[in-house]
Amino acid sequence: MSFWRDRNVFVTGATGLLGSWLVEELVRQGANVTCLIRDWVPASRLVLEGFLEQCNVVRGELEDLTVLVRALNEYEIDTVFHLGAQTIVGVASRSPLSTFEANVRGTWNVLEACRICPKRIERVVIASSDKAYGEHPTLPYTEDLPLRGRFPYDASKSCAELIAGSYYATYGVPLTVTRCGNLFGGGDLNYNRLVPGTIRSALRDEPPVIRSDGQFIRDYFYVRDAVEAYLMLAEKLPREDLLGQAFNFGYERALPVLEMVELILKLCEKPSLKPKILNEATHEIPAQSLDCSKARRLLGWSPRFTLEEALRETIAWYRAYLRPQPRTEWVPAS
Repeated sequence: MSFWRDRNVFVTGATGLLGSWLVEELVRQGANVTCLIRDWVPASRLVLEGFLEQCNVVRGELEDLTVLVRALNEYEIDTVFHLGAQTIVGVASRSPLSTFEANVRGTWNVLEACRICPKRIERVVIASSDKAYGEHPTLPYTEDLPLRGRFPYDASKSCAELIAGSYYATYGVPLTVTRCGNLFGGGDLNYNRLVPGTIRSALRDEPPVIRSDGQFIRDYFYVRDAVEAYLMLAEKLPREDLLGQAFNFGYERALPVLEMVELILKLCEKPSLKPKILNEATHEIPAQSLDCSKARRLLGWSPRFTLEEALRETIAWYRAYLRPQPRTEWVPAS
């Protein structure tokens, strides 16, 4: 019997890339899922593939504490996955206040709601990011490094983590934090991100666009492996040696942006396409990579996919999603 069968689970950010895949798996395993939805996103996998219809839906914002407290109480939540955030680095640079409101205030509101409703809450998983580390001279990142986010998005994740730590240390909220590499997978419709943008360009026989100089180094991570990591971590809570801890998750295979683009083009069978390098990215960390040995040691975790396998699945998803649909002729009613 699944660990998640009949558990009451609350997911913020449910219509996003990670949220949609996580909710799908929770529903498959028999959980009673309640989703916090701010905007109606009809193109989200959660909507398109019918999983939202199998969930409770709470309409509201992370910035509204009253909505969060009501949701946890009325749906008798025992598990919280806090994934909701403003996740686009460029948007954060253009609009830092709205990013801080969502990512920082939103996190303390979720944690405060859990503090107010302590009797039923058994586990809380907070989604942070490798960006929370900021820039460090030595790579890869290990979880004991200080959080040094400087630019708006990075700082928002650093702040959210510090606040989470204080709620654990002071109030005993049974939480843990995840720091993943750059997530990718089917259903990510933010085409200004590297992976979906490159795949869409390749499928259209157009040169992919690289906003940076192509030399930034990143650790990438497939969303289906991320879902398995989140569920494994949550299932082990509230184990004492995990509470209040942060865990890195990724493939431990950091690549320059240009090399990642060339790999995608190769797997799309479009190696002759030449990327257009804009070299206009600002407020970005030059190099990031993750050490995931703590997750292997304490959780027994390892990814199921290789990077190439994950990219092939992702390309197949977009190939089906972007395939032109046959047009039907409109016939007026008689």
